[in-house]
Amino acid sequence: MQNLPKQSAAEPANTDAQNATQGVNFWLAFAFWLKLGFISFGGPAGQISVMHQELVENRRWISERRFLHALNYCMLLPGPEAQQLAIYIGWLMHRTKGAIVAGVLFVLPSLFILIALSWLYIAYGEMPLVAGLFYGIKPAVTAIVVHAAHRIGTRALKNNWLWAIAGASFVAIFAFKLPFPAIVAAAALIGFVGGRFAPEKFATGTDHKQSKQALGKAVIDDDTPTPEHAKFRWSRLVKILAVGALLWLLPMLVLIASFGWSHTFTQMSWFFTKAALLTFGGAYAVLPYVYQGAVESFGWLNPTQMIDGLALGETTPGPLIMVVAFVGFIGAYLQALLGPESRFLAGALAACLVTWFTFLPSFLFILAGGPLIESTHGEIKFTAPLTAITAAVVGVILNLALFFAYHVLWPTGFSGRFDVASALIALAAAVALFRYKRNVIHVIAVSALLGLVLKMWVV
Repeated sequence: MQNLPKQSAAEPANTDAQNATQGVNFWLAFAFWLKLGFISFGGPAGQISVMHQELVENRRWISERRFLHALNYCMLLPGPEAQQLAIYIGWLMHRTKGAIVAGVLFVLPSLFILIALSWLYIAYGEMPLVAGLFYGIKPAVTAIVVHAAHRIGTRALKNNWLWAIAGASFVAIFAFKLPFPAIVAAAALIGFVGGRFAPEKFATGTDHKQSKQALGKAVIDDDTPTPEHAKFRWSRLVKILAVGALLWLLPMLVLIASFGWSHTFTQMSWFFTKAALLTFGGAYAVLPYVYQGAVESFGWLNPTQMIDGLALGETTPGPLIMVVAFVGFIGAYLQALLGPESRFLAGALAACLVTWFTFLPSFLFILAGGPLIESTHGEIKFTAPLTAITAAVVGVILNLALFFAYHVLWPTGFSGRFDVASALIALAAAVALFRYKRNVIHVIAVSALLGLVLKMWVV
């Protein structure tokens, strides 16, 4: 266990709040957040696990109870909960600058990597080597999405009420093609009403009793007073909301003035602003919404490219919702928005724009809502809507899995040939995930090699 910086074992449990927030050197924290940005594979579960192990168990920068309290709030928010948790802890330790550093470094490495991979994909995707790798990756992604539905479902569907919500959401999106926002809103309403009249059916949140595990004293411990900057003030809330509004409005006005409202850059920015406010349940839950907009409504990319983008997102660090950078890059590159000679520049600019508008709300949610969370504990009236939304997400993800399976196993439609090789790769990936609990990265890597072999020498 690492020694606590600027803190001796003889210090009393009730340390001064200001000293507590100064207990971790800012540059030491900066180095950790930078490292996390490069090693945060495995989706939100893996990323939260890494943060728990490093911050709670090894470094003891924050107690388990405070860590779980912050996580509960992040789970209630739309957006990537792992990144929001990093923002929250960074803010708690080092004010606004800590929040910005933690949140930006969480996604910046992933953004640069995805821009490079997206360019390689669209520029050289027709090469036999690249085509073969993606031939194996696509069925693996189908198995990964099914596994995600199972993983979330086993955790979320604890009673018949929640099973019914999941089933209804699947029917709503599969049979009636209802938009994802409407499904989220309906589930939230059911959870709100259910939390009042049948609270025991929606009480499936994280249990704070886990925090009683004896891990030793932390810099920010259970009984550490709330630091001054984390106390709620109306004036601070108004200031944060005003600054946030400007950070959203100014680039949007520049885009409208430079390109017009109907231009793809502007429409991407507006679309992913809405997506950022609807990502309850993580990236898998919002992917159907992104598909409906990016593929069906705007035509920025086709279904195959959407599956390939998810595959790239699975193999890079950072939150899976970073797939939006791929969507932006491909859409702008193919449309040559800055001219035929500047396709890469157009793609890179679009990737940066959609990343900005997707992740900006996460910072505002933490900086504006964090002080309230520091002064309150979770209540069923707040957690019940999340529980219902999570149940609905299971049905939505199942629909996404069927969508991927259709395009992978019947690439030319049901009237065409059934792809036996892809089905075998998907089955093998599913066995690796469900039976042997293999890492997603390992499954994708082996599937890519199988696809390469089959594409070049068999199929």
